[in-house]
Amino acid sequence: MDQRRAPEYIIEVFADPTSVREVIRGILHTIFFHRFFPSIVPKTRDVLEMTLPYIENVEIETLIDQRTAALVREIDTSSDLGARNTGVRGQMAVQFFEKKRRKAWFTKGEEEVCWEQWTLDVTLATPRTESERAKVRSAMEAMLLKAAMKIVTTVNMEKDHIPPITTSEANPFPFQITINPRGDSWGARMSIYFDS
Repeated sequence: MDQRRAPEYIIEVFADPTSVREVIRGILHTIFFHRFFPSIVPKTRDVLEMTLPYIENVEIETLIDQRTAALVREIDTSSDLGARNTGVRGQMAVQFFEKKRRKAWFTKGEEEVCWEQWTLDVTLATPRTESERAKVRSAMEAMLLKAAMKIVTTVNMEKDHIPPITTSEANPFPFQITINPRGDSWGARMSIYFDS
């Protein structure tokens, strides 16, 4: 069986508590704008004085909002445990799958094989003074620009791993957003399905 590992693209995210939700949403919408294949009407939203693409799709918006809220809750819980001074970290992964027929005895059906993964390494900063807030704001704006450029550059240069569209479904490639993914083990895969 052809089991190549899907390419993983890592994006460093740095935000303060007041902006973390909007920054994560902006990055996720930018990823989906380039990897969601049904026809869409292009829209934009401003995040930290930067205009980013936006997908107006109820399923995607709901999933992004739910997963972003879950990650922020988890980061807040970690920060309450005394890690505020060092910067609290969390991870979010967006995976895109293709449906493949299972080729084994006594089984039939389809399996979902990941063909691309985007991992967001989120660091929450907690500035205490006005000068720290200004530095954090400047760093967030630079990070957001760098993240958007990395996404655009990656999707334009690395297309060879995208599988052919072989179905007439509205969205040919299922996707998942997971919080703090635990690796590529069998147990981690099972927890993904139970978390959804």
